[in-house]
Amino acid sequence: MRFFRPALLLPLALLVPISATTLHAQFGISVAINVGFAPPALPVYVQPPCPDVNLMWTPGYWAYDNDGGYFWVPGAWVPAPYDGALWTPPYWGWNNGQYGFHDGYWGQTVGYYGGVNYGFGFGGVGFAGGEWRGGSFAYNTAVTQVNVNVIHVTYVNTTIVRAGIVANPNHVSFNGGTGGIQHAPTAQEQIAAKQPHTAPTSFQTQHATTAKADKTSFAKTNGGKPTTLAVAKPLAQEKAAPPAGMKAAPLGAAKVEPKAATPTASAPKVAQKAAAPNAAQRPAATAAPKAAPVAQTRAAAPRTETAPVTRAAPVVAPRPAPEPKAEAVSRPEPAPRAAPAPKATPGARPAPAPRAAPAPKAEPKPEEKPK
Repeated sequence: MRFFRPALLLPLALLVPISATTLHAQFGISVAINVGFAPPALPVYVQPPCPDVNLMWTPGYWAYDNDGGYFWVPGAWVPAPYDGALWTPPYWGWNNGQYGFHDGYWGQTVGYYGGVNYGFGFGGVGFAGGEWRGGSFAYNTAVTQVNVNVIHVTYVNTTIVRAGIVANPNHVSFNGGTGGIQHAPTAQEQIAAKQPHTAPTSFQTQHATTAKADKTSFAKTNGGKPTTLAVAKPLAQEKAAPPAGMKAAPLGAAKVEPKAATPTASAPKVAQKAAAPNAAQRPAATAAPKAAPVAQTRAAAPRTETAPVTRAAPVVAPRPAPEPKAEAVSRPEPAPRAAPAPKATPGARPAPAPRAAPAPKAEPKPEEKPK
């Protein structure tokens, strides 16, 4: 009779301290790399402005190489592979004494990424950096930097930002374990895990390979403070068909909090409604000068327009004084008629006309003696 000695089973950490295998992760299929020690903290950096439309921000993360250890993959703007695509970042999760890497993916909603607060809209739960509106992506400038000279579809919503933040004051880059982020998947993240996903584009994979080739990106060289934290130039575009079963219509628009200096689309309508009662309560400043010329040239008739309650009486030019009646005109008195000459009596001689008195003679002036 032959006896079989059972094989000696050793913990995976002893047999293969670092392994790279294809696993079915708890929330989607991913290429997992198991490491026996935690990744460094997330560095703090400034996001470069989005240079073009329909670019999605993929935050930087720590990757791992068997020879060199952890290295930093810079954040980058990536063209969406299809309309409606959203990026779920990768994350490190602690499980059974090991830290496993879960790769990111594209999908119609943002799924679970360990509650890691990467910033710029990825606060730990969901995504607050923007939303699809038809075939255009609208950017939430409350957390996203954009080039306003190129991108015009923007909005501001701080409510959704606050709702998706997981407190992470120490910038921890992994979930679970000692000192890790304690965040379990939400119901919405569990639904997103069951939706069809698309793997990172080939240009995203090449971007990680380029970072791996840079020795300054490794934590053992830079002390956990990489030199290149993000790249301003977007990656090349790679189109892909939407996953089977993905809804054609994008998600509904989130509640928008407009900027104080920028009126919303409904603001002009409200202003028009508010101006109507004010016009009835007080006279318009521009209406009075128009009515004045009419009153000077002709008698002012009552206007049929909606008149203000306190409107002043129309200005009327003074009427000319009435002409005096003919009876009242004073005429000059007629000159007295000369009395008729008396008729001559027959045989009587007419009276001689009175003679004119002789003009006085001018007396000769005495001669002046010469001086």
